[in-house]
Amino acid sequence: MASLKESVIDALRTVDDPDLKKDLVSLNMIKNVVTGESGAVSITVELTTPACPLKKKIEDDCRQAVERVEGVTSVAIEMTARVSNGTVPEGKTPIPGVKNILAVGSGKGGVGKTTTAVNLAVALSKLGARVALLDADIYGPNVPSMLGVEGRPRVVDKRILPLEACGIRVISMGLLVSADQPLVWRGPMLHGALRQLLFDVAWGDCDYLVIDMPPGTGDVQLSLAQTVPVTGAVIVTTPQNVALQDVRKGIAMFRQVGVPVIGVVENMSWYSCPKCGNRDDVFSTGGGTAMAAELGIEVIGEVPLNSLLREAMDSGRPVALDTESEFGRIYAGIASKVAQRISILNAKDGPKPFAVISNP
Repeated sequence: MASLKESVIDALRTVDDPDLKKDLVSLNMIKNVVTGESGAVSITVELTTPACPLKKKIEDDCRQAVERVEGVTSVAIEMTARVSNGTVPEGKTPIPGVKNILAVGSGKGGVGKTTTAVNLAVALSKLGARVALLDADIYGPNVPSMLGVEGRPRVVDKRILPLEACGIRVISMGLLVSADQPLVWRGPMLHGALRQLLFDVAWGDCDYLVIDMPPGTGDVQLSLAQTVPVTGAVIVTTPQNVALQDVRKGIAMFRQVGVPVIGVVENMSWYSCPKCGNRDDVFSTGGGTAMAAELGIEVIGEVPLNSLLREAMDSGRPVALDTESEFGRIYAGIASKVAQRISILNAKDGPKPFAVISNP
């Protein structure tokens, strides 16, 4: 006859991860099962990201499955998380301590790429992940002003220590040179600078390194894809046709160098008049969704045009800090979808397995 502990584990085999389509025991997401003589059961479930949008469903499914086991009188479930990472492709060099590299790019400038990168990084941090942000837009490094961070990073043991702001670690060329100093660099110099920003910075333990890319499909994008294992890319656009034409090129570029495109964020999707509440599709509507469907990807977020967003970023207080605001909820949703898709990519890629632990 099976023990209560064995019966509980068997019951958990009926609970699938909705994204990975496998049961939690096979995925080694059940970290601990403890049963008491009175029939009390405690379980620890380790998710592959703290930003999992299906956390509540997984917890409820586990509870219902275990409560059906004969002899169980109570169920206590602890939900924990450890961000997964995939395998490193041959020829790519991993960054020590960094589990996932997320590129945020755009086909053209002026579509809100840096605003998206900053708020995505902050939103991931607010959801419980360890996050760093690299401003790789060498010629136009705007990340420091959007995060309200100033000062020069220190160098310790030949390693650059990133500054911290809004719960994330950050490095930008804007922190390393004077604000009015132009960088007139050709491709080889850009490649060298990018390598230094990637490998000479003490990033520490980091679940997600978000990289704000320059617009377009140039040297920095190519160097990044050829140097480090980029987990995935988020493409930022606005709805009008001219922006979408450039986005197609950006998506094609990432696919050509083997970087999965996680999804599209559509900025300036509409404008709501603060006085009358009427919606005005300033830059057209539906273009991003139609293009994403045509290319087999998804629009993972739509961000309206609003002066509150501009004012917040100009003041160095990203809107994602306020999780109860409209913009905070929008970026939290984007962050959850990004984390969800990275977990799926890593599972397909072969993440390092978790160990199942049970009490004797």
